[in-house]
Amino acid sequence: MPESVTPSVASAAPATTRIVVPGPHNMVSLLGHQDELLRTIERAFSADIHVRGNEITITGSPAEIELASKLFAELVALLDAGTELSPQHVDHSLAMLRSGAEERPAEVLTLNILSNRGRTIRPKTLNQKRYVDAIDQHTIVFGIGPAGTGKTYLAMAKAVQALQAKKVNRIILTRPAVEAGERLGFLPGTLYEKIDPYLRPLYDALHDMIDPDSIPRLMQSGTIEVAPLAYMRGRTLNDAFIILDEAQNTSAEQMKMFLTRLGFGAKIVVTGDITQVDLPSGTRSGLRVVREILDGVDDVHFATLTSSDVVRHRLVGEIVDAYARWDADEAASAAAAPARPARRDRR
Repeated sequence: MPESVTPSVASAAPATTRIVVPGPHNMVSLLGHQDELLRTIERAFSADIHVRGNEITITGSPAEIELASKLFAELVALLDAGTELSPQHVDHSLAMLRSGAEERPAEVLTLNILSNRGRTIRPKTLNQKRYVDAIDQHTIVFGIGPAGTGKTYLAMAKAVQALQAKKVNRIILTRPAVEAGERLGFLPGTLYEKIDPYLRPLYDALHDMIDPDSIPRLMQSGTIEVAPLAYMRGRTLNDAFIILDEAQNTSAEQMKMFLTRLGFGAKIVVTGDITQVDLPSGTRSGLRVVREILDGVDDVHFATLTSSDVVRHRLVGEIVDAYARWDADEAASAAAAPARPARRDRR
């Protein structure tokens, strides 16, 4: 615990801890406007939490007191690092502390990946931090998880970081042109106009990370390439940071084709959500089978993100969990259903 936060636990029951917040910190910054953050903390604990001046008193069970004290210490450390606290910082810090992870929340939440136009991109959960670390440490990384977990956004931030540090000469962003069961041939417009909507999310993310005025120049020079997966066939990609997004919509053959594009000095990140496959019925998702195929291969890492890593509206995580429960119930019902007898062909 930082020296700036010094709890003293009384021996009498119920236990009580008094935390003195150091003078330089404004209590509004720690507790939130109109005590918004304090209320978030109070809802997370059964202990009684009272604030008077720059002193916080916590009364409750020893376990609750210890956890709440650690949480306030981490929040103060975030303030020391110049972070403007939000309810999400409280939720993510508490989740990390409860998981018993070795990493401190303040270290995870202040890890800067990329800064652009006053905006800093950093991991917001422990799994996101481990995913980012894996990208640094491995040549091929698979980021698998539900929507909103930042798997593509963080990979793109690492790609831009690598380009700016001259670790690679170019960034290649690709997606399979298969979405929600629609077929490109039935969409209006030229081939480019048909493909562009499927690649648009990648363009949008780029605009968050690079000066928009420089993007056309970088794309014209080939420093940044955004293209459908089919355009990767027959190529060897050297000195490049390559991202395959929406990889659940690749077939096993397409996944093999893509991974074997890897050249010298290159890095690959593959992202996808195996619960949202839009391939035609009967086609196996390459993302679902690749883990079995590459299990044990050196320098290949599989990072798994879950609903607890969703950084969109809180309902997104709850929706992901609700669908997972429904899928599990459907699978259990199908397994328990008696097999129907084969029909005889009556003539």
